[in-house]
Amino acid sequence: MAMSEWIDISIPLRKDMVHWPTDPVPPDIDFMHHQDGDKQITTSQMTINSHHGTHIDAPRHFNPGGTSIDKMPLDTIMGPVRVIGIKDTESIKPEELESYDIRPGERILFKTKNSSFYKLDKFVEDFVYISTEAAYYLLEKKVSVIGIDYYAIGSYRDRENLVEVHEVLVGNGIWAIEGLDLSAVEPGDYEIICLPIKIEGGDAGPCRAILRKL
Repeated sequence: MAMSEWIDISIPLRKDMVHWPTDPVPPDIDFMHHQDGDKQITTSQMTINSHHGTHIDAPRHFNPGGTSIDKMPLDTIMGPVRVIGIKDTESIKPEELESYDIRPGERILFKTKNSSFYKLDKFVEDFVYISTEAAYYLLEKKVSVIGIDYYAIGSYRDRENLVEVHEVLVGNGIWAIEGLDLSAVEPGDYEIICLPIKIEGGDAGPCRAILRKL
């Protein structure tokens, strides 16, 4: 199949890009040029957090004894995935998920109003997140992967929710993709390829994520 059939749902990493406000350092990418004989060589120096841009949270993120990102099985985020459109503008709740007949082992990506926020040059605090109740619902359904179209699966304004949602899902071995741009994606069934940078012992890894309609 032609590469044009793939949809890139990743956010480009760039200097001073929008990021989680409490990150210790902002993203910084410097392009350096030097001469090697008659040729100009360009290299890049990057200072990034493992959770900048599109990235995958490993179980180790909220569980010190959990699997690290370099130990993620290669087929974890390669294969069928379902994109579910969320109408709720506050949070993802079990009541809205019940009609989707979510099955054990499924990979689920949530498309919300969040995808429109990437056009903005500032962090949006009231993005749509996974409610604590929905986190337990998804755990009970035994999904294998979840993804959301902003920088965290939990709330920015509710620290208790942020921590508990990560502990319930990521801490129990469910891999989470954060920072997806689903603005060009309609709800439905797709094939996904999404591989993180192999960081030894890492709690997360920046990744390139692409979808192809099934």
